[in-house]
Amino acid sequence: MSNRTVSEFLLLGFPDVVGFRAIILFSVILVIYTMTLIINTLVLVLVTIKPQLHSPMYFFLQQLSLVELMFLTVVVPNMLRVIYLEGALISVRSCILQAYLYCAIGCTECHLLTVMSYDRYLAICDPLHYRPIMDTRLQNFLVIYCWVFGFLVTQITLNFLCQLHFCGPYVINHFFCDLAPFVELTCSHKATFQLMILIVAVPLIVIPFILVIISYIYVFITILGISSAKGRRKTFSTCSSHLTVVTMYYGTLVTIYM
Repeated sequence: MSNRTVSEFLLLGFPDVVGFRAIILFSVILVIYTMTLIINTLVLVLVTIKPQLHSPMYFFLQQLSLVELMFLTVVVPNMLRVIYLEGALISVRSCILQAYLYCAIGCTECHLLTVMSYDRYLAICDPLHYRPIMDTRLQNFLVIYCWVFGFLVTQITLNFLCQLHFCGPYVINHFFCDLAPFVELTCSHKATFQLMILIVAVPLIVIPFILVIISYIYVFITILGISSAKGRRKTFSTCSSHLTVVTMYYGTLVTIYM
C-alpha cells in the first residue's frame, strides 16, 4: 500500500453536535439501528421457516434484508463510535476496507433491486409464464450474480485505493469512510480516481437504474390496462413496497452524491 505518509484519518462525524445533543443523537441512532436489525432478522427467519412465504418475491426480499443487515453493520457501529467520542481516529487500512465494503454491498443492493423489479415485471406483465420462468434455478442464479458482480467489480476501486498516496489533510468530514472524501485526501492520481469512480458507476448504478425504469414502465402500462379500479389497486399493491424502496435508495444516492 502506498500510504507512506499517513497511518490514520480523523473522522469528524457531526462536529456541530456535541454534549447533550450528541447523547440524544447517539441514542436515537442506536434505537433505530437495533429495531432495524430485529426487523430484518425477523424477515430472514420468517421467510426461511414459513412454507407459504417460499415464493420468488419473498426470496428476494430475504436477500434484501441480508444486504441491509450487512450494510448497517459496516456503517452504523463505527458511526456510533464517532458520535460518542465526538470524532474518532481510524487507520488507513480500516478506512479503505470500510469504503470497499460500503460500495460493494451498496452495489449488490442496487442489482438486487433491479432483479426484484424484473420479478415484478414478470409477475404482473406475464403472469402465465411467471412460475416457469422464475424457477428456483433462476432465482439462485440472479442472487449469486448480484453478490458476485457487486463485490468483484468494486474490487477495481479497492485496488486503486491501495495505490493512492495520502499526504494530508488527515481529516474526513464525515461519519464513515466513503469514496468521495478520498478524492479530497489523496495527493496523487486525483483526476484518474474521479474518472475511475464514474466508469465503475455505469455498470454498478446507472445501468441497473435504467433497467428498473424500463421494468416499471411496462408494469404501469399493464396496470393502466386493467379495466377495474379494484384490480388496478390490487395489482399495484404487489409492487408498491418495492417501488418505495427503489425511490428511497436512488433518492438517497442523488441527495448525497449529486
